[in-house]
Amino acid sequence: MNRKETGAFGEKLAAEYLEKHQYRVLDKNFRCREGEADIIAHKDNMLVVVEVRTKRSIAFGTPEESINERKKEHLRAVARRYCELHQYNQEELRIDVIAIELKYNGTVNRFEHIENAIEDE
Repeated sequence: MNRKETGAFGEKLAAEYLEKHQYRVLDKNFRCREGEADIIAHKDNMLVVVEVRTKRSIAFGTPEESINERKKEHLRAVARRYCELHQYNQEELRIDVIAIELKYNGTVNRFEHIENAIEDE
């Protein structure tokens, strides 16, 4: 499994998890000039932008540790843009991270949903 396939696999698992936990997936791979969001979902009057990080090895850190400050700022900007385009209240917005670690055979070793992982500054 190459890097692109690993990412797509993780995003598929994340979307299935969210739907199973009563999130309504509104958009996948939403792109705008500010960047990209893997999944946009809605639950309990909250718009949730989800960054999915899937890694086959944690030799260089965990999936959530791979989100640098630049990526966080892009996610904040994408979230604000999505709210503007779709008329959502930004006070009812959060950015979550789903961290997935895979074993060498491609099975899930760790799956963690971190709510409000990236706070607005």
